[in-house]
Amino acid sequence: MTPTQALRVDTLPYQCGFGNQFASEAVPGALPVGRNSPQRAPLGLVAELLSGTAFTAPRGHNLRTWMYRKRPSAMQAPYTRISNGAWCTGPFDKVPTPANRLRWDPCPMPNGEADFIDGLYTVAGNGDAHAQTGVAAHVYRANRSMQRRYLVNSDGEMLLVPQQGSLRLHTELGRLQLGPGEIALLPRGLRWRVELLETEASGYVCENYGAPFRLPELGPIGSNGLANPRDFLAPVAAHEDDAGPVRIVNKFLGHLWEGTQPHSPLDVVAWHGNLVPTKYDLAHFMVIGTISFDHPDPSIFTVLTSGSDTPGVANCDFVIFPPRWLVGEDTFRPPWFHRNVMSELMGLVKGVYDAKAEGFVPGGISLHNCMLPHGPDMATYDKASSAMLEPHKVDDTLAFMFESRHVFRPTAQALQAGHLQSGYDRVWDGFESRFATKPLKASSPP
Repeated sequence: MTPTQALRVDTLPYQCGFGNQFASEAVPGALPVGRNSPQRAPLGLVAELLSGTAFTAPRGHNLRTWMYRKRPSAMQAPYTRISNGAWCTGPFDKVPTPANRLRWDPCPMPNGEADFIDGLYTVAGNGDAHAQTGVAAHVYRANRSMQRRYLVNSDGEMLLVPQQGSLRLHTELGRLQLGPGEIALLPRGLRWRVELLETEASGYVCENYGAPFRLPELGPIGSNGLANPRDFLAPVAAHEDDAGPVRIVNKFLGHLWEGTQPHSPLDVVAWHGNLVPTKYDLAHFMVIGTISFDHPDPSIFTVLTSGSDTPGVANCDFVIFPPRWLVGEDTFRPPWFHRNVMSELMGLVKGVYDAKAEGFVPGGISLHNCMLPHGPDMATYDKASSAMLEPHKVDDTLAFMFESRHVFRPTAQALQAGHLQSGYDRVWDGFESRFATKPLKASSPP
């Protein structure tokens, strides 16, 4: 085992489940019994509540966690404004949104040292953080750990999709470790920092201003399939004893504010609740697909969904395209040509996406907004429409999509970036009419 591989081994303890009522204590007896806020919390700790929904939300939707910590989080100096860097927030109305399909190469690493906050770069977004609707799509690029610096996002929860390099996330409720092929979901209002386990790290972020991500309904699929709750991992309590001054960066209504306090904010000794950070290995996703004919709708690849005020229409779906078998008879197996009322922003973690022969590379991004026609490129279409239809495994690949009811509006920096591909539309050049006055012979079944 190489030193880099050794760093990637995850030996942290976890609890399993999604949406559970968890409980954890780093020191026996730290959790109070039978009440949330006793007159004197055990072991001299302070009780503090973190609410992720309104107090009056229905029980099945209510999100909250009680923490028992050494000092209240209110013990800090006032915030002062700092530079937002390349982190932008909705509403995204600074520049007109092109009625074009767009694609970017991987975003270059920053010049000089950059931690997770310094290296966050906003590509596009929609909605409004103040109105608590919509999402922002970012990439992160870092070459150093967050040193005595912590982030709290008051605007939304954050879904991390690593593409390169492993991370250890230190949060108020404990630690998570993840690398490419995994995701982490960090609740709004939670304080955390990112430790790099390799020289560099990069990946994607969905900042969700709207309803918290949850597991999608399964409907006719039944009680099992897609992302199963037991495969999500939550941390166990792990408090820090750092007594030196630290900095807290608060993202609040689109701006970054920084304050100091004389101790680590991760001083939670025990906690219980269901508003927790989680990680998930995408290799555990149970793919559903056709075993007869036709390419099914990509909604069957939804890992997490954020609902909107319209039933069945998502503020944001997190969809993946993982390794899977294709067996459909008389079927064009890659995604078909389509125009969609939903808007699609895609990223590629590794390998090749089965609808694009070239140009869409790991670390890159494509954007197909509402009603803009898209689908396989010319090379993919020619290959798939003439292939022998034997069972075929799409392997060594992982693509994903942030799909939203709201149009993704690219930022000015993304539209002016050197890594924006200027000739993306040309991938559909060369299609000629193949109309025939007599029916063509159908493909042979496997």
